[in-house]
Amino acid sequence: MQKSPTKLLLVLLFLILTQGVSMADGEKILAFGDSITFGYGAKTSQSYPAQLQLLSHKKIINAGIPGENSTDGLQRLQSILDQSNDFETIIICHGANDILHHSSVQKLTQNIQAMVKLAKSKGINVLLIGVVNFDLQNLKTLALYEKIAKEEQTAYNGTVLQKIEANPQLKSDFVHPNAKGYKLMASEIYRSLQKADFLK
Repeated sequence: MQKSPTKLLLVLLFLILTQGVSMADGEKILAFGDSITFGYGAKTSQSYPAQLQLLSHKKIINAGIPGENSTDGLQRLQSILDQSNDFETIIICHGANDILHHSSVQKLTQNIQAMVKLAKSKGINVLLIGVVNFDLQNLKTLALYEKIAKEEQTAYNGTVLQKIEANPQLKSDFVHPNAKGYKLMASEIYRSLQKADFLK
């Protein structure tokens, strides 16, 4: 996964891109994550947030940063939420770089849980996406994601990335989905948002 620029520049870029973006009802969904959320491996219009926007008729803000680990992600999410308070829902799909680099599972767990708690403390709905271990011999979603979702009583999808990562026809490389993979991701996330009643 690609290395990210400085955190300050990323936050400034995010604020510039979202400046003046609004919906009639002020309803926005924040898609927060790393290169998988960004849409690496496909065109911008083929990323899962872009395709989810077409399905949901909600404004989806793509806040995916390639190469970011969960520690930096937690700091960035704090900066975003300090600057904007009009998100109804946050989709958190983060941790792939920690997993690929064999970073501390305990630290990853703490960071993902802190992201969820941070969003909930601001009254924002959370859909947590489980990330896989990227072991093609025994591909499975890390148990920490479901555990956090249960503890924090938040919406959860632990299967979509497992389906994509297990199917080479849905991937652009070892890690990232291709356009078809992102389409499946958008479709399944859309159903999860519906099931959680986050698309009123």
